[in-house]
Amino acid sequence: MVGMAALQSSMAALSLSSSSFLGQRLAQPISAPLNVKTSDMTGPIVMKLKRWERKDCKPNSLPVLHKMHVKVGDTVKVISGHDKGKIGEISRIFKHNSTVIVKDINLKTKHMKSREQGEPGQIVKMEAPIHSSNVMLYSKEQNVASRVGHKTLDNGSRVRYLVKTGEIVDSVEKWKSTIRERNKEKEAISS
Repeated sequence: MVGMAALQSSMAALSLSSSSFLGQRLAQPISAPLNVKTSDMTGPIVMKLKRWERKDCKPNSLPVLHKMHVKVGDTVKVISGHDKGKIGEISRIFKHNSTVIVKDINLKTKHMKSREQGEPGQIVKMEAPIHSSNVMLYSKEQNVASRVGHKTLDNGSRVRYLVKTGEIVDSVEKWKSTIRERNKEKEAISS
């Protein structure tokens, strides 16, 4: 009862007079503010992210891109999760949140709604990302998963190698074959 009376008295004190700002235009400031800082956008925007995907940002609002121990085309073994022990090839990497997509691993079911009238909906299997810490590089020759090391060769080039086997992962022939395969896939999709 006492609380209700206090609420009514506070509402009565808030009554608006005829000289209030309601219904009137606000006056525009005559001079521009002096302390306005303009930030120059240096570099193109790399990737448009969803609001919930943003983690750490640079001062220019672009995401911090993390270093990854794997690259596109590497053969990896999944070391944790429900696909533990499976081996596949990396098809895509996302540096802003350190995730990778491995071909035919971590398949999720997506129910697609029909786009046109009369067209049936469909159920599609698609590959979902896996965090890069849950995959290790894999040697096909020796059938072993290993950590990655870096070393400089005699000719001055810096390469990645498998710690357990000493096998060099980065080679010119491998990258050329990976690029050729990607170009063939793009041509097959476009035609």
